[in-house]
Amino acid sequence: MSERSGRILVLALGNDLLGDDGVGLEAARQIAGQVDGSVEVVETGEAGLALLEMMEGYERALLIDSVVTGRYPPGTVIEFSPEDFRKVVAPSPHYAGLPEVMEMAHRLQIPFPQHIRILAMEVLNPYEFRIGFSEPVQEALPQLVQRARQVLEGWMGESL
Repeated sequence: MSERSGRILVLALGNDLLGDDGVGLEAARQIAGQVDGSVEVVETGEAGLALLEMMEGYERALLIDSVVTGRYPPGTVIEFSPEDFRKVVAPSPHYAGLPEVMEMAHRLQIPFPQHIRILAMEVLNPYEFRIGFSEPVQEALPQLVQRARQVLEGWMGESL
C-alpha cells in the first residue's frame, strides 16, 4: 500500500514571478499551516504529464490555480470538476491536460485520485513578469483560501 493511500493532496499550480499566476501558490501556503498529516500541500510550476506522478496514489486531490476565461471579473473563484475539462479541445496533439493525465493513469492502472476538485481564480494577466498580485486578485485571495478550506473540511469531515 502506498504511503499516499487515503491521503489528500493540495496541488497548487503557478509561478510567483508572473504576478497573478502565483495566486494558487499563495493560497496553498496559507492552507499548509492549517492542515494535519493526512493532507499534503505541493507547489509546482509543472503541467501536463508531470501531474501524473505528483497525483499518483492519493485518494483525493484539490488543485488550485489561476485562470483567464474572460467570463468573470478578476478575483472570482471558479470551481471545476475534471468533467468540465473533457469538453476542452487540446491546443496541440502533444499537449496533455488533466483529462489526458487521468486517462493515462486509468489505462496504465496507476492509482490516481478518485475525487478531484479544481479551484481557480479569474486573474487579470498571468503572463506579466511582476511580484505580487493585481488589486482584485489580492482582495479576493481570502475567498480562495476559505473555499479551499471548505472543500478540505468536507473531505475530512471536520473543521480545519
